[in-house]
Amino acid sequence: MSTNWSEQGTGGERADGWKRSGASPQSGRPKFAGAERLTAIILDQDPLYLEAVEQALRRLEIRVVGKATMPKRALALAVERKPDLLVADIETGDSEIEGIACLRQAREHVPHLKIIVLSASDNRDRMAAAFVAGASAYVYKRSHPDDFVAAIRQLFEHSIFFARDRLGATHDRQVWPPLTRRETEILQLVAEGKSNPEVARTLWIQEETVKFHLSNIYRKLGVSNRTAAARWANAQTLRQRSGTEARK
Repeated sequence: MSTNWSEQGTGGERADGWKRSGASPQSGRPKFAGAERLTAIILDQDPLYLEAVEQALRRLEIRVVGKATMPKRALALAVERKPDLLVADIETGDSEIEGIACLRQAREHVPHLKIIVLSASDNRDRMAAAFVAGASAYVYKRSHPDDFVAAIRQLFEHSIFFARDRLGATHDRQVWPPLTRRETEILQLVAEGKSNPEVARTLWIQEETVKFHLSNIYRKLGVSNRTAAARWANAQTLRQRSGTEARK
């Protein structure tokens, strides 16, 4: 079966590389060693992209074990079926869980999971947040379908290596997602074990202000409570410390 791609990207943008254009140049079976043992879950609010991605995975003989149009359902499928790969559009969201949070929580439940973000957005902050949340690759929906297939092969086959690009170098240095200065201060105090009233007194702000900033912090980190946020902050501090010591 040849791979067909939807005419429109998320939010009405044209996704020229994914349009319905008949057979791909690689419409044979570009399988790699062990592909037939892999399983995948797909998250996208557009049914056409769900179908297109599934066809691309079939070309690699990767078995799709679940499809979802909302992050909450995708996360439930990941927890239940423990796939090897999650292909997700992070712009998909609902009232209970957003795309970025879905990535982070899926990795927490399935440590071996590899994640490819397939998105119409080229916002660098969103891209950095996706990598921090656990994504291994970020593919534009306007790219050619064969680029998506190549990204999957590279995740599991590791046959091509590149010098770090500007985004990669930035990601190595800036582990933190785009938090404001105040949010960073609050997160650091929470990681030190301070309660909301203690944080408020330390920063000379109202406790309600602390709660407001914490809700934004949870959303950006893709976590649901202060314990998870503190654990994440401490883990990043240790990682940065290890990197500094390694360079000495």
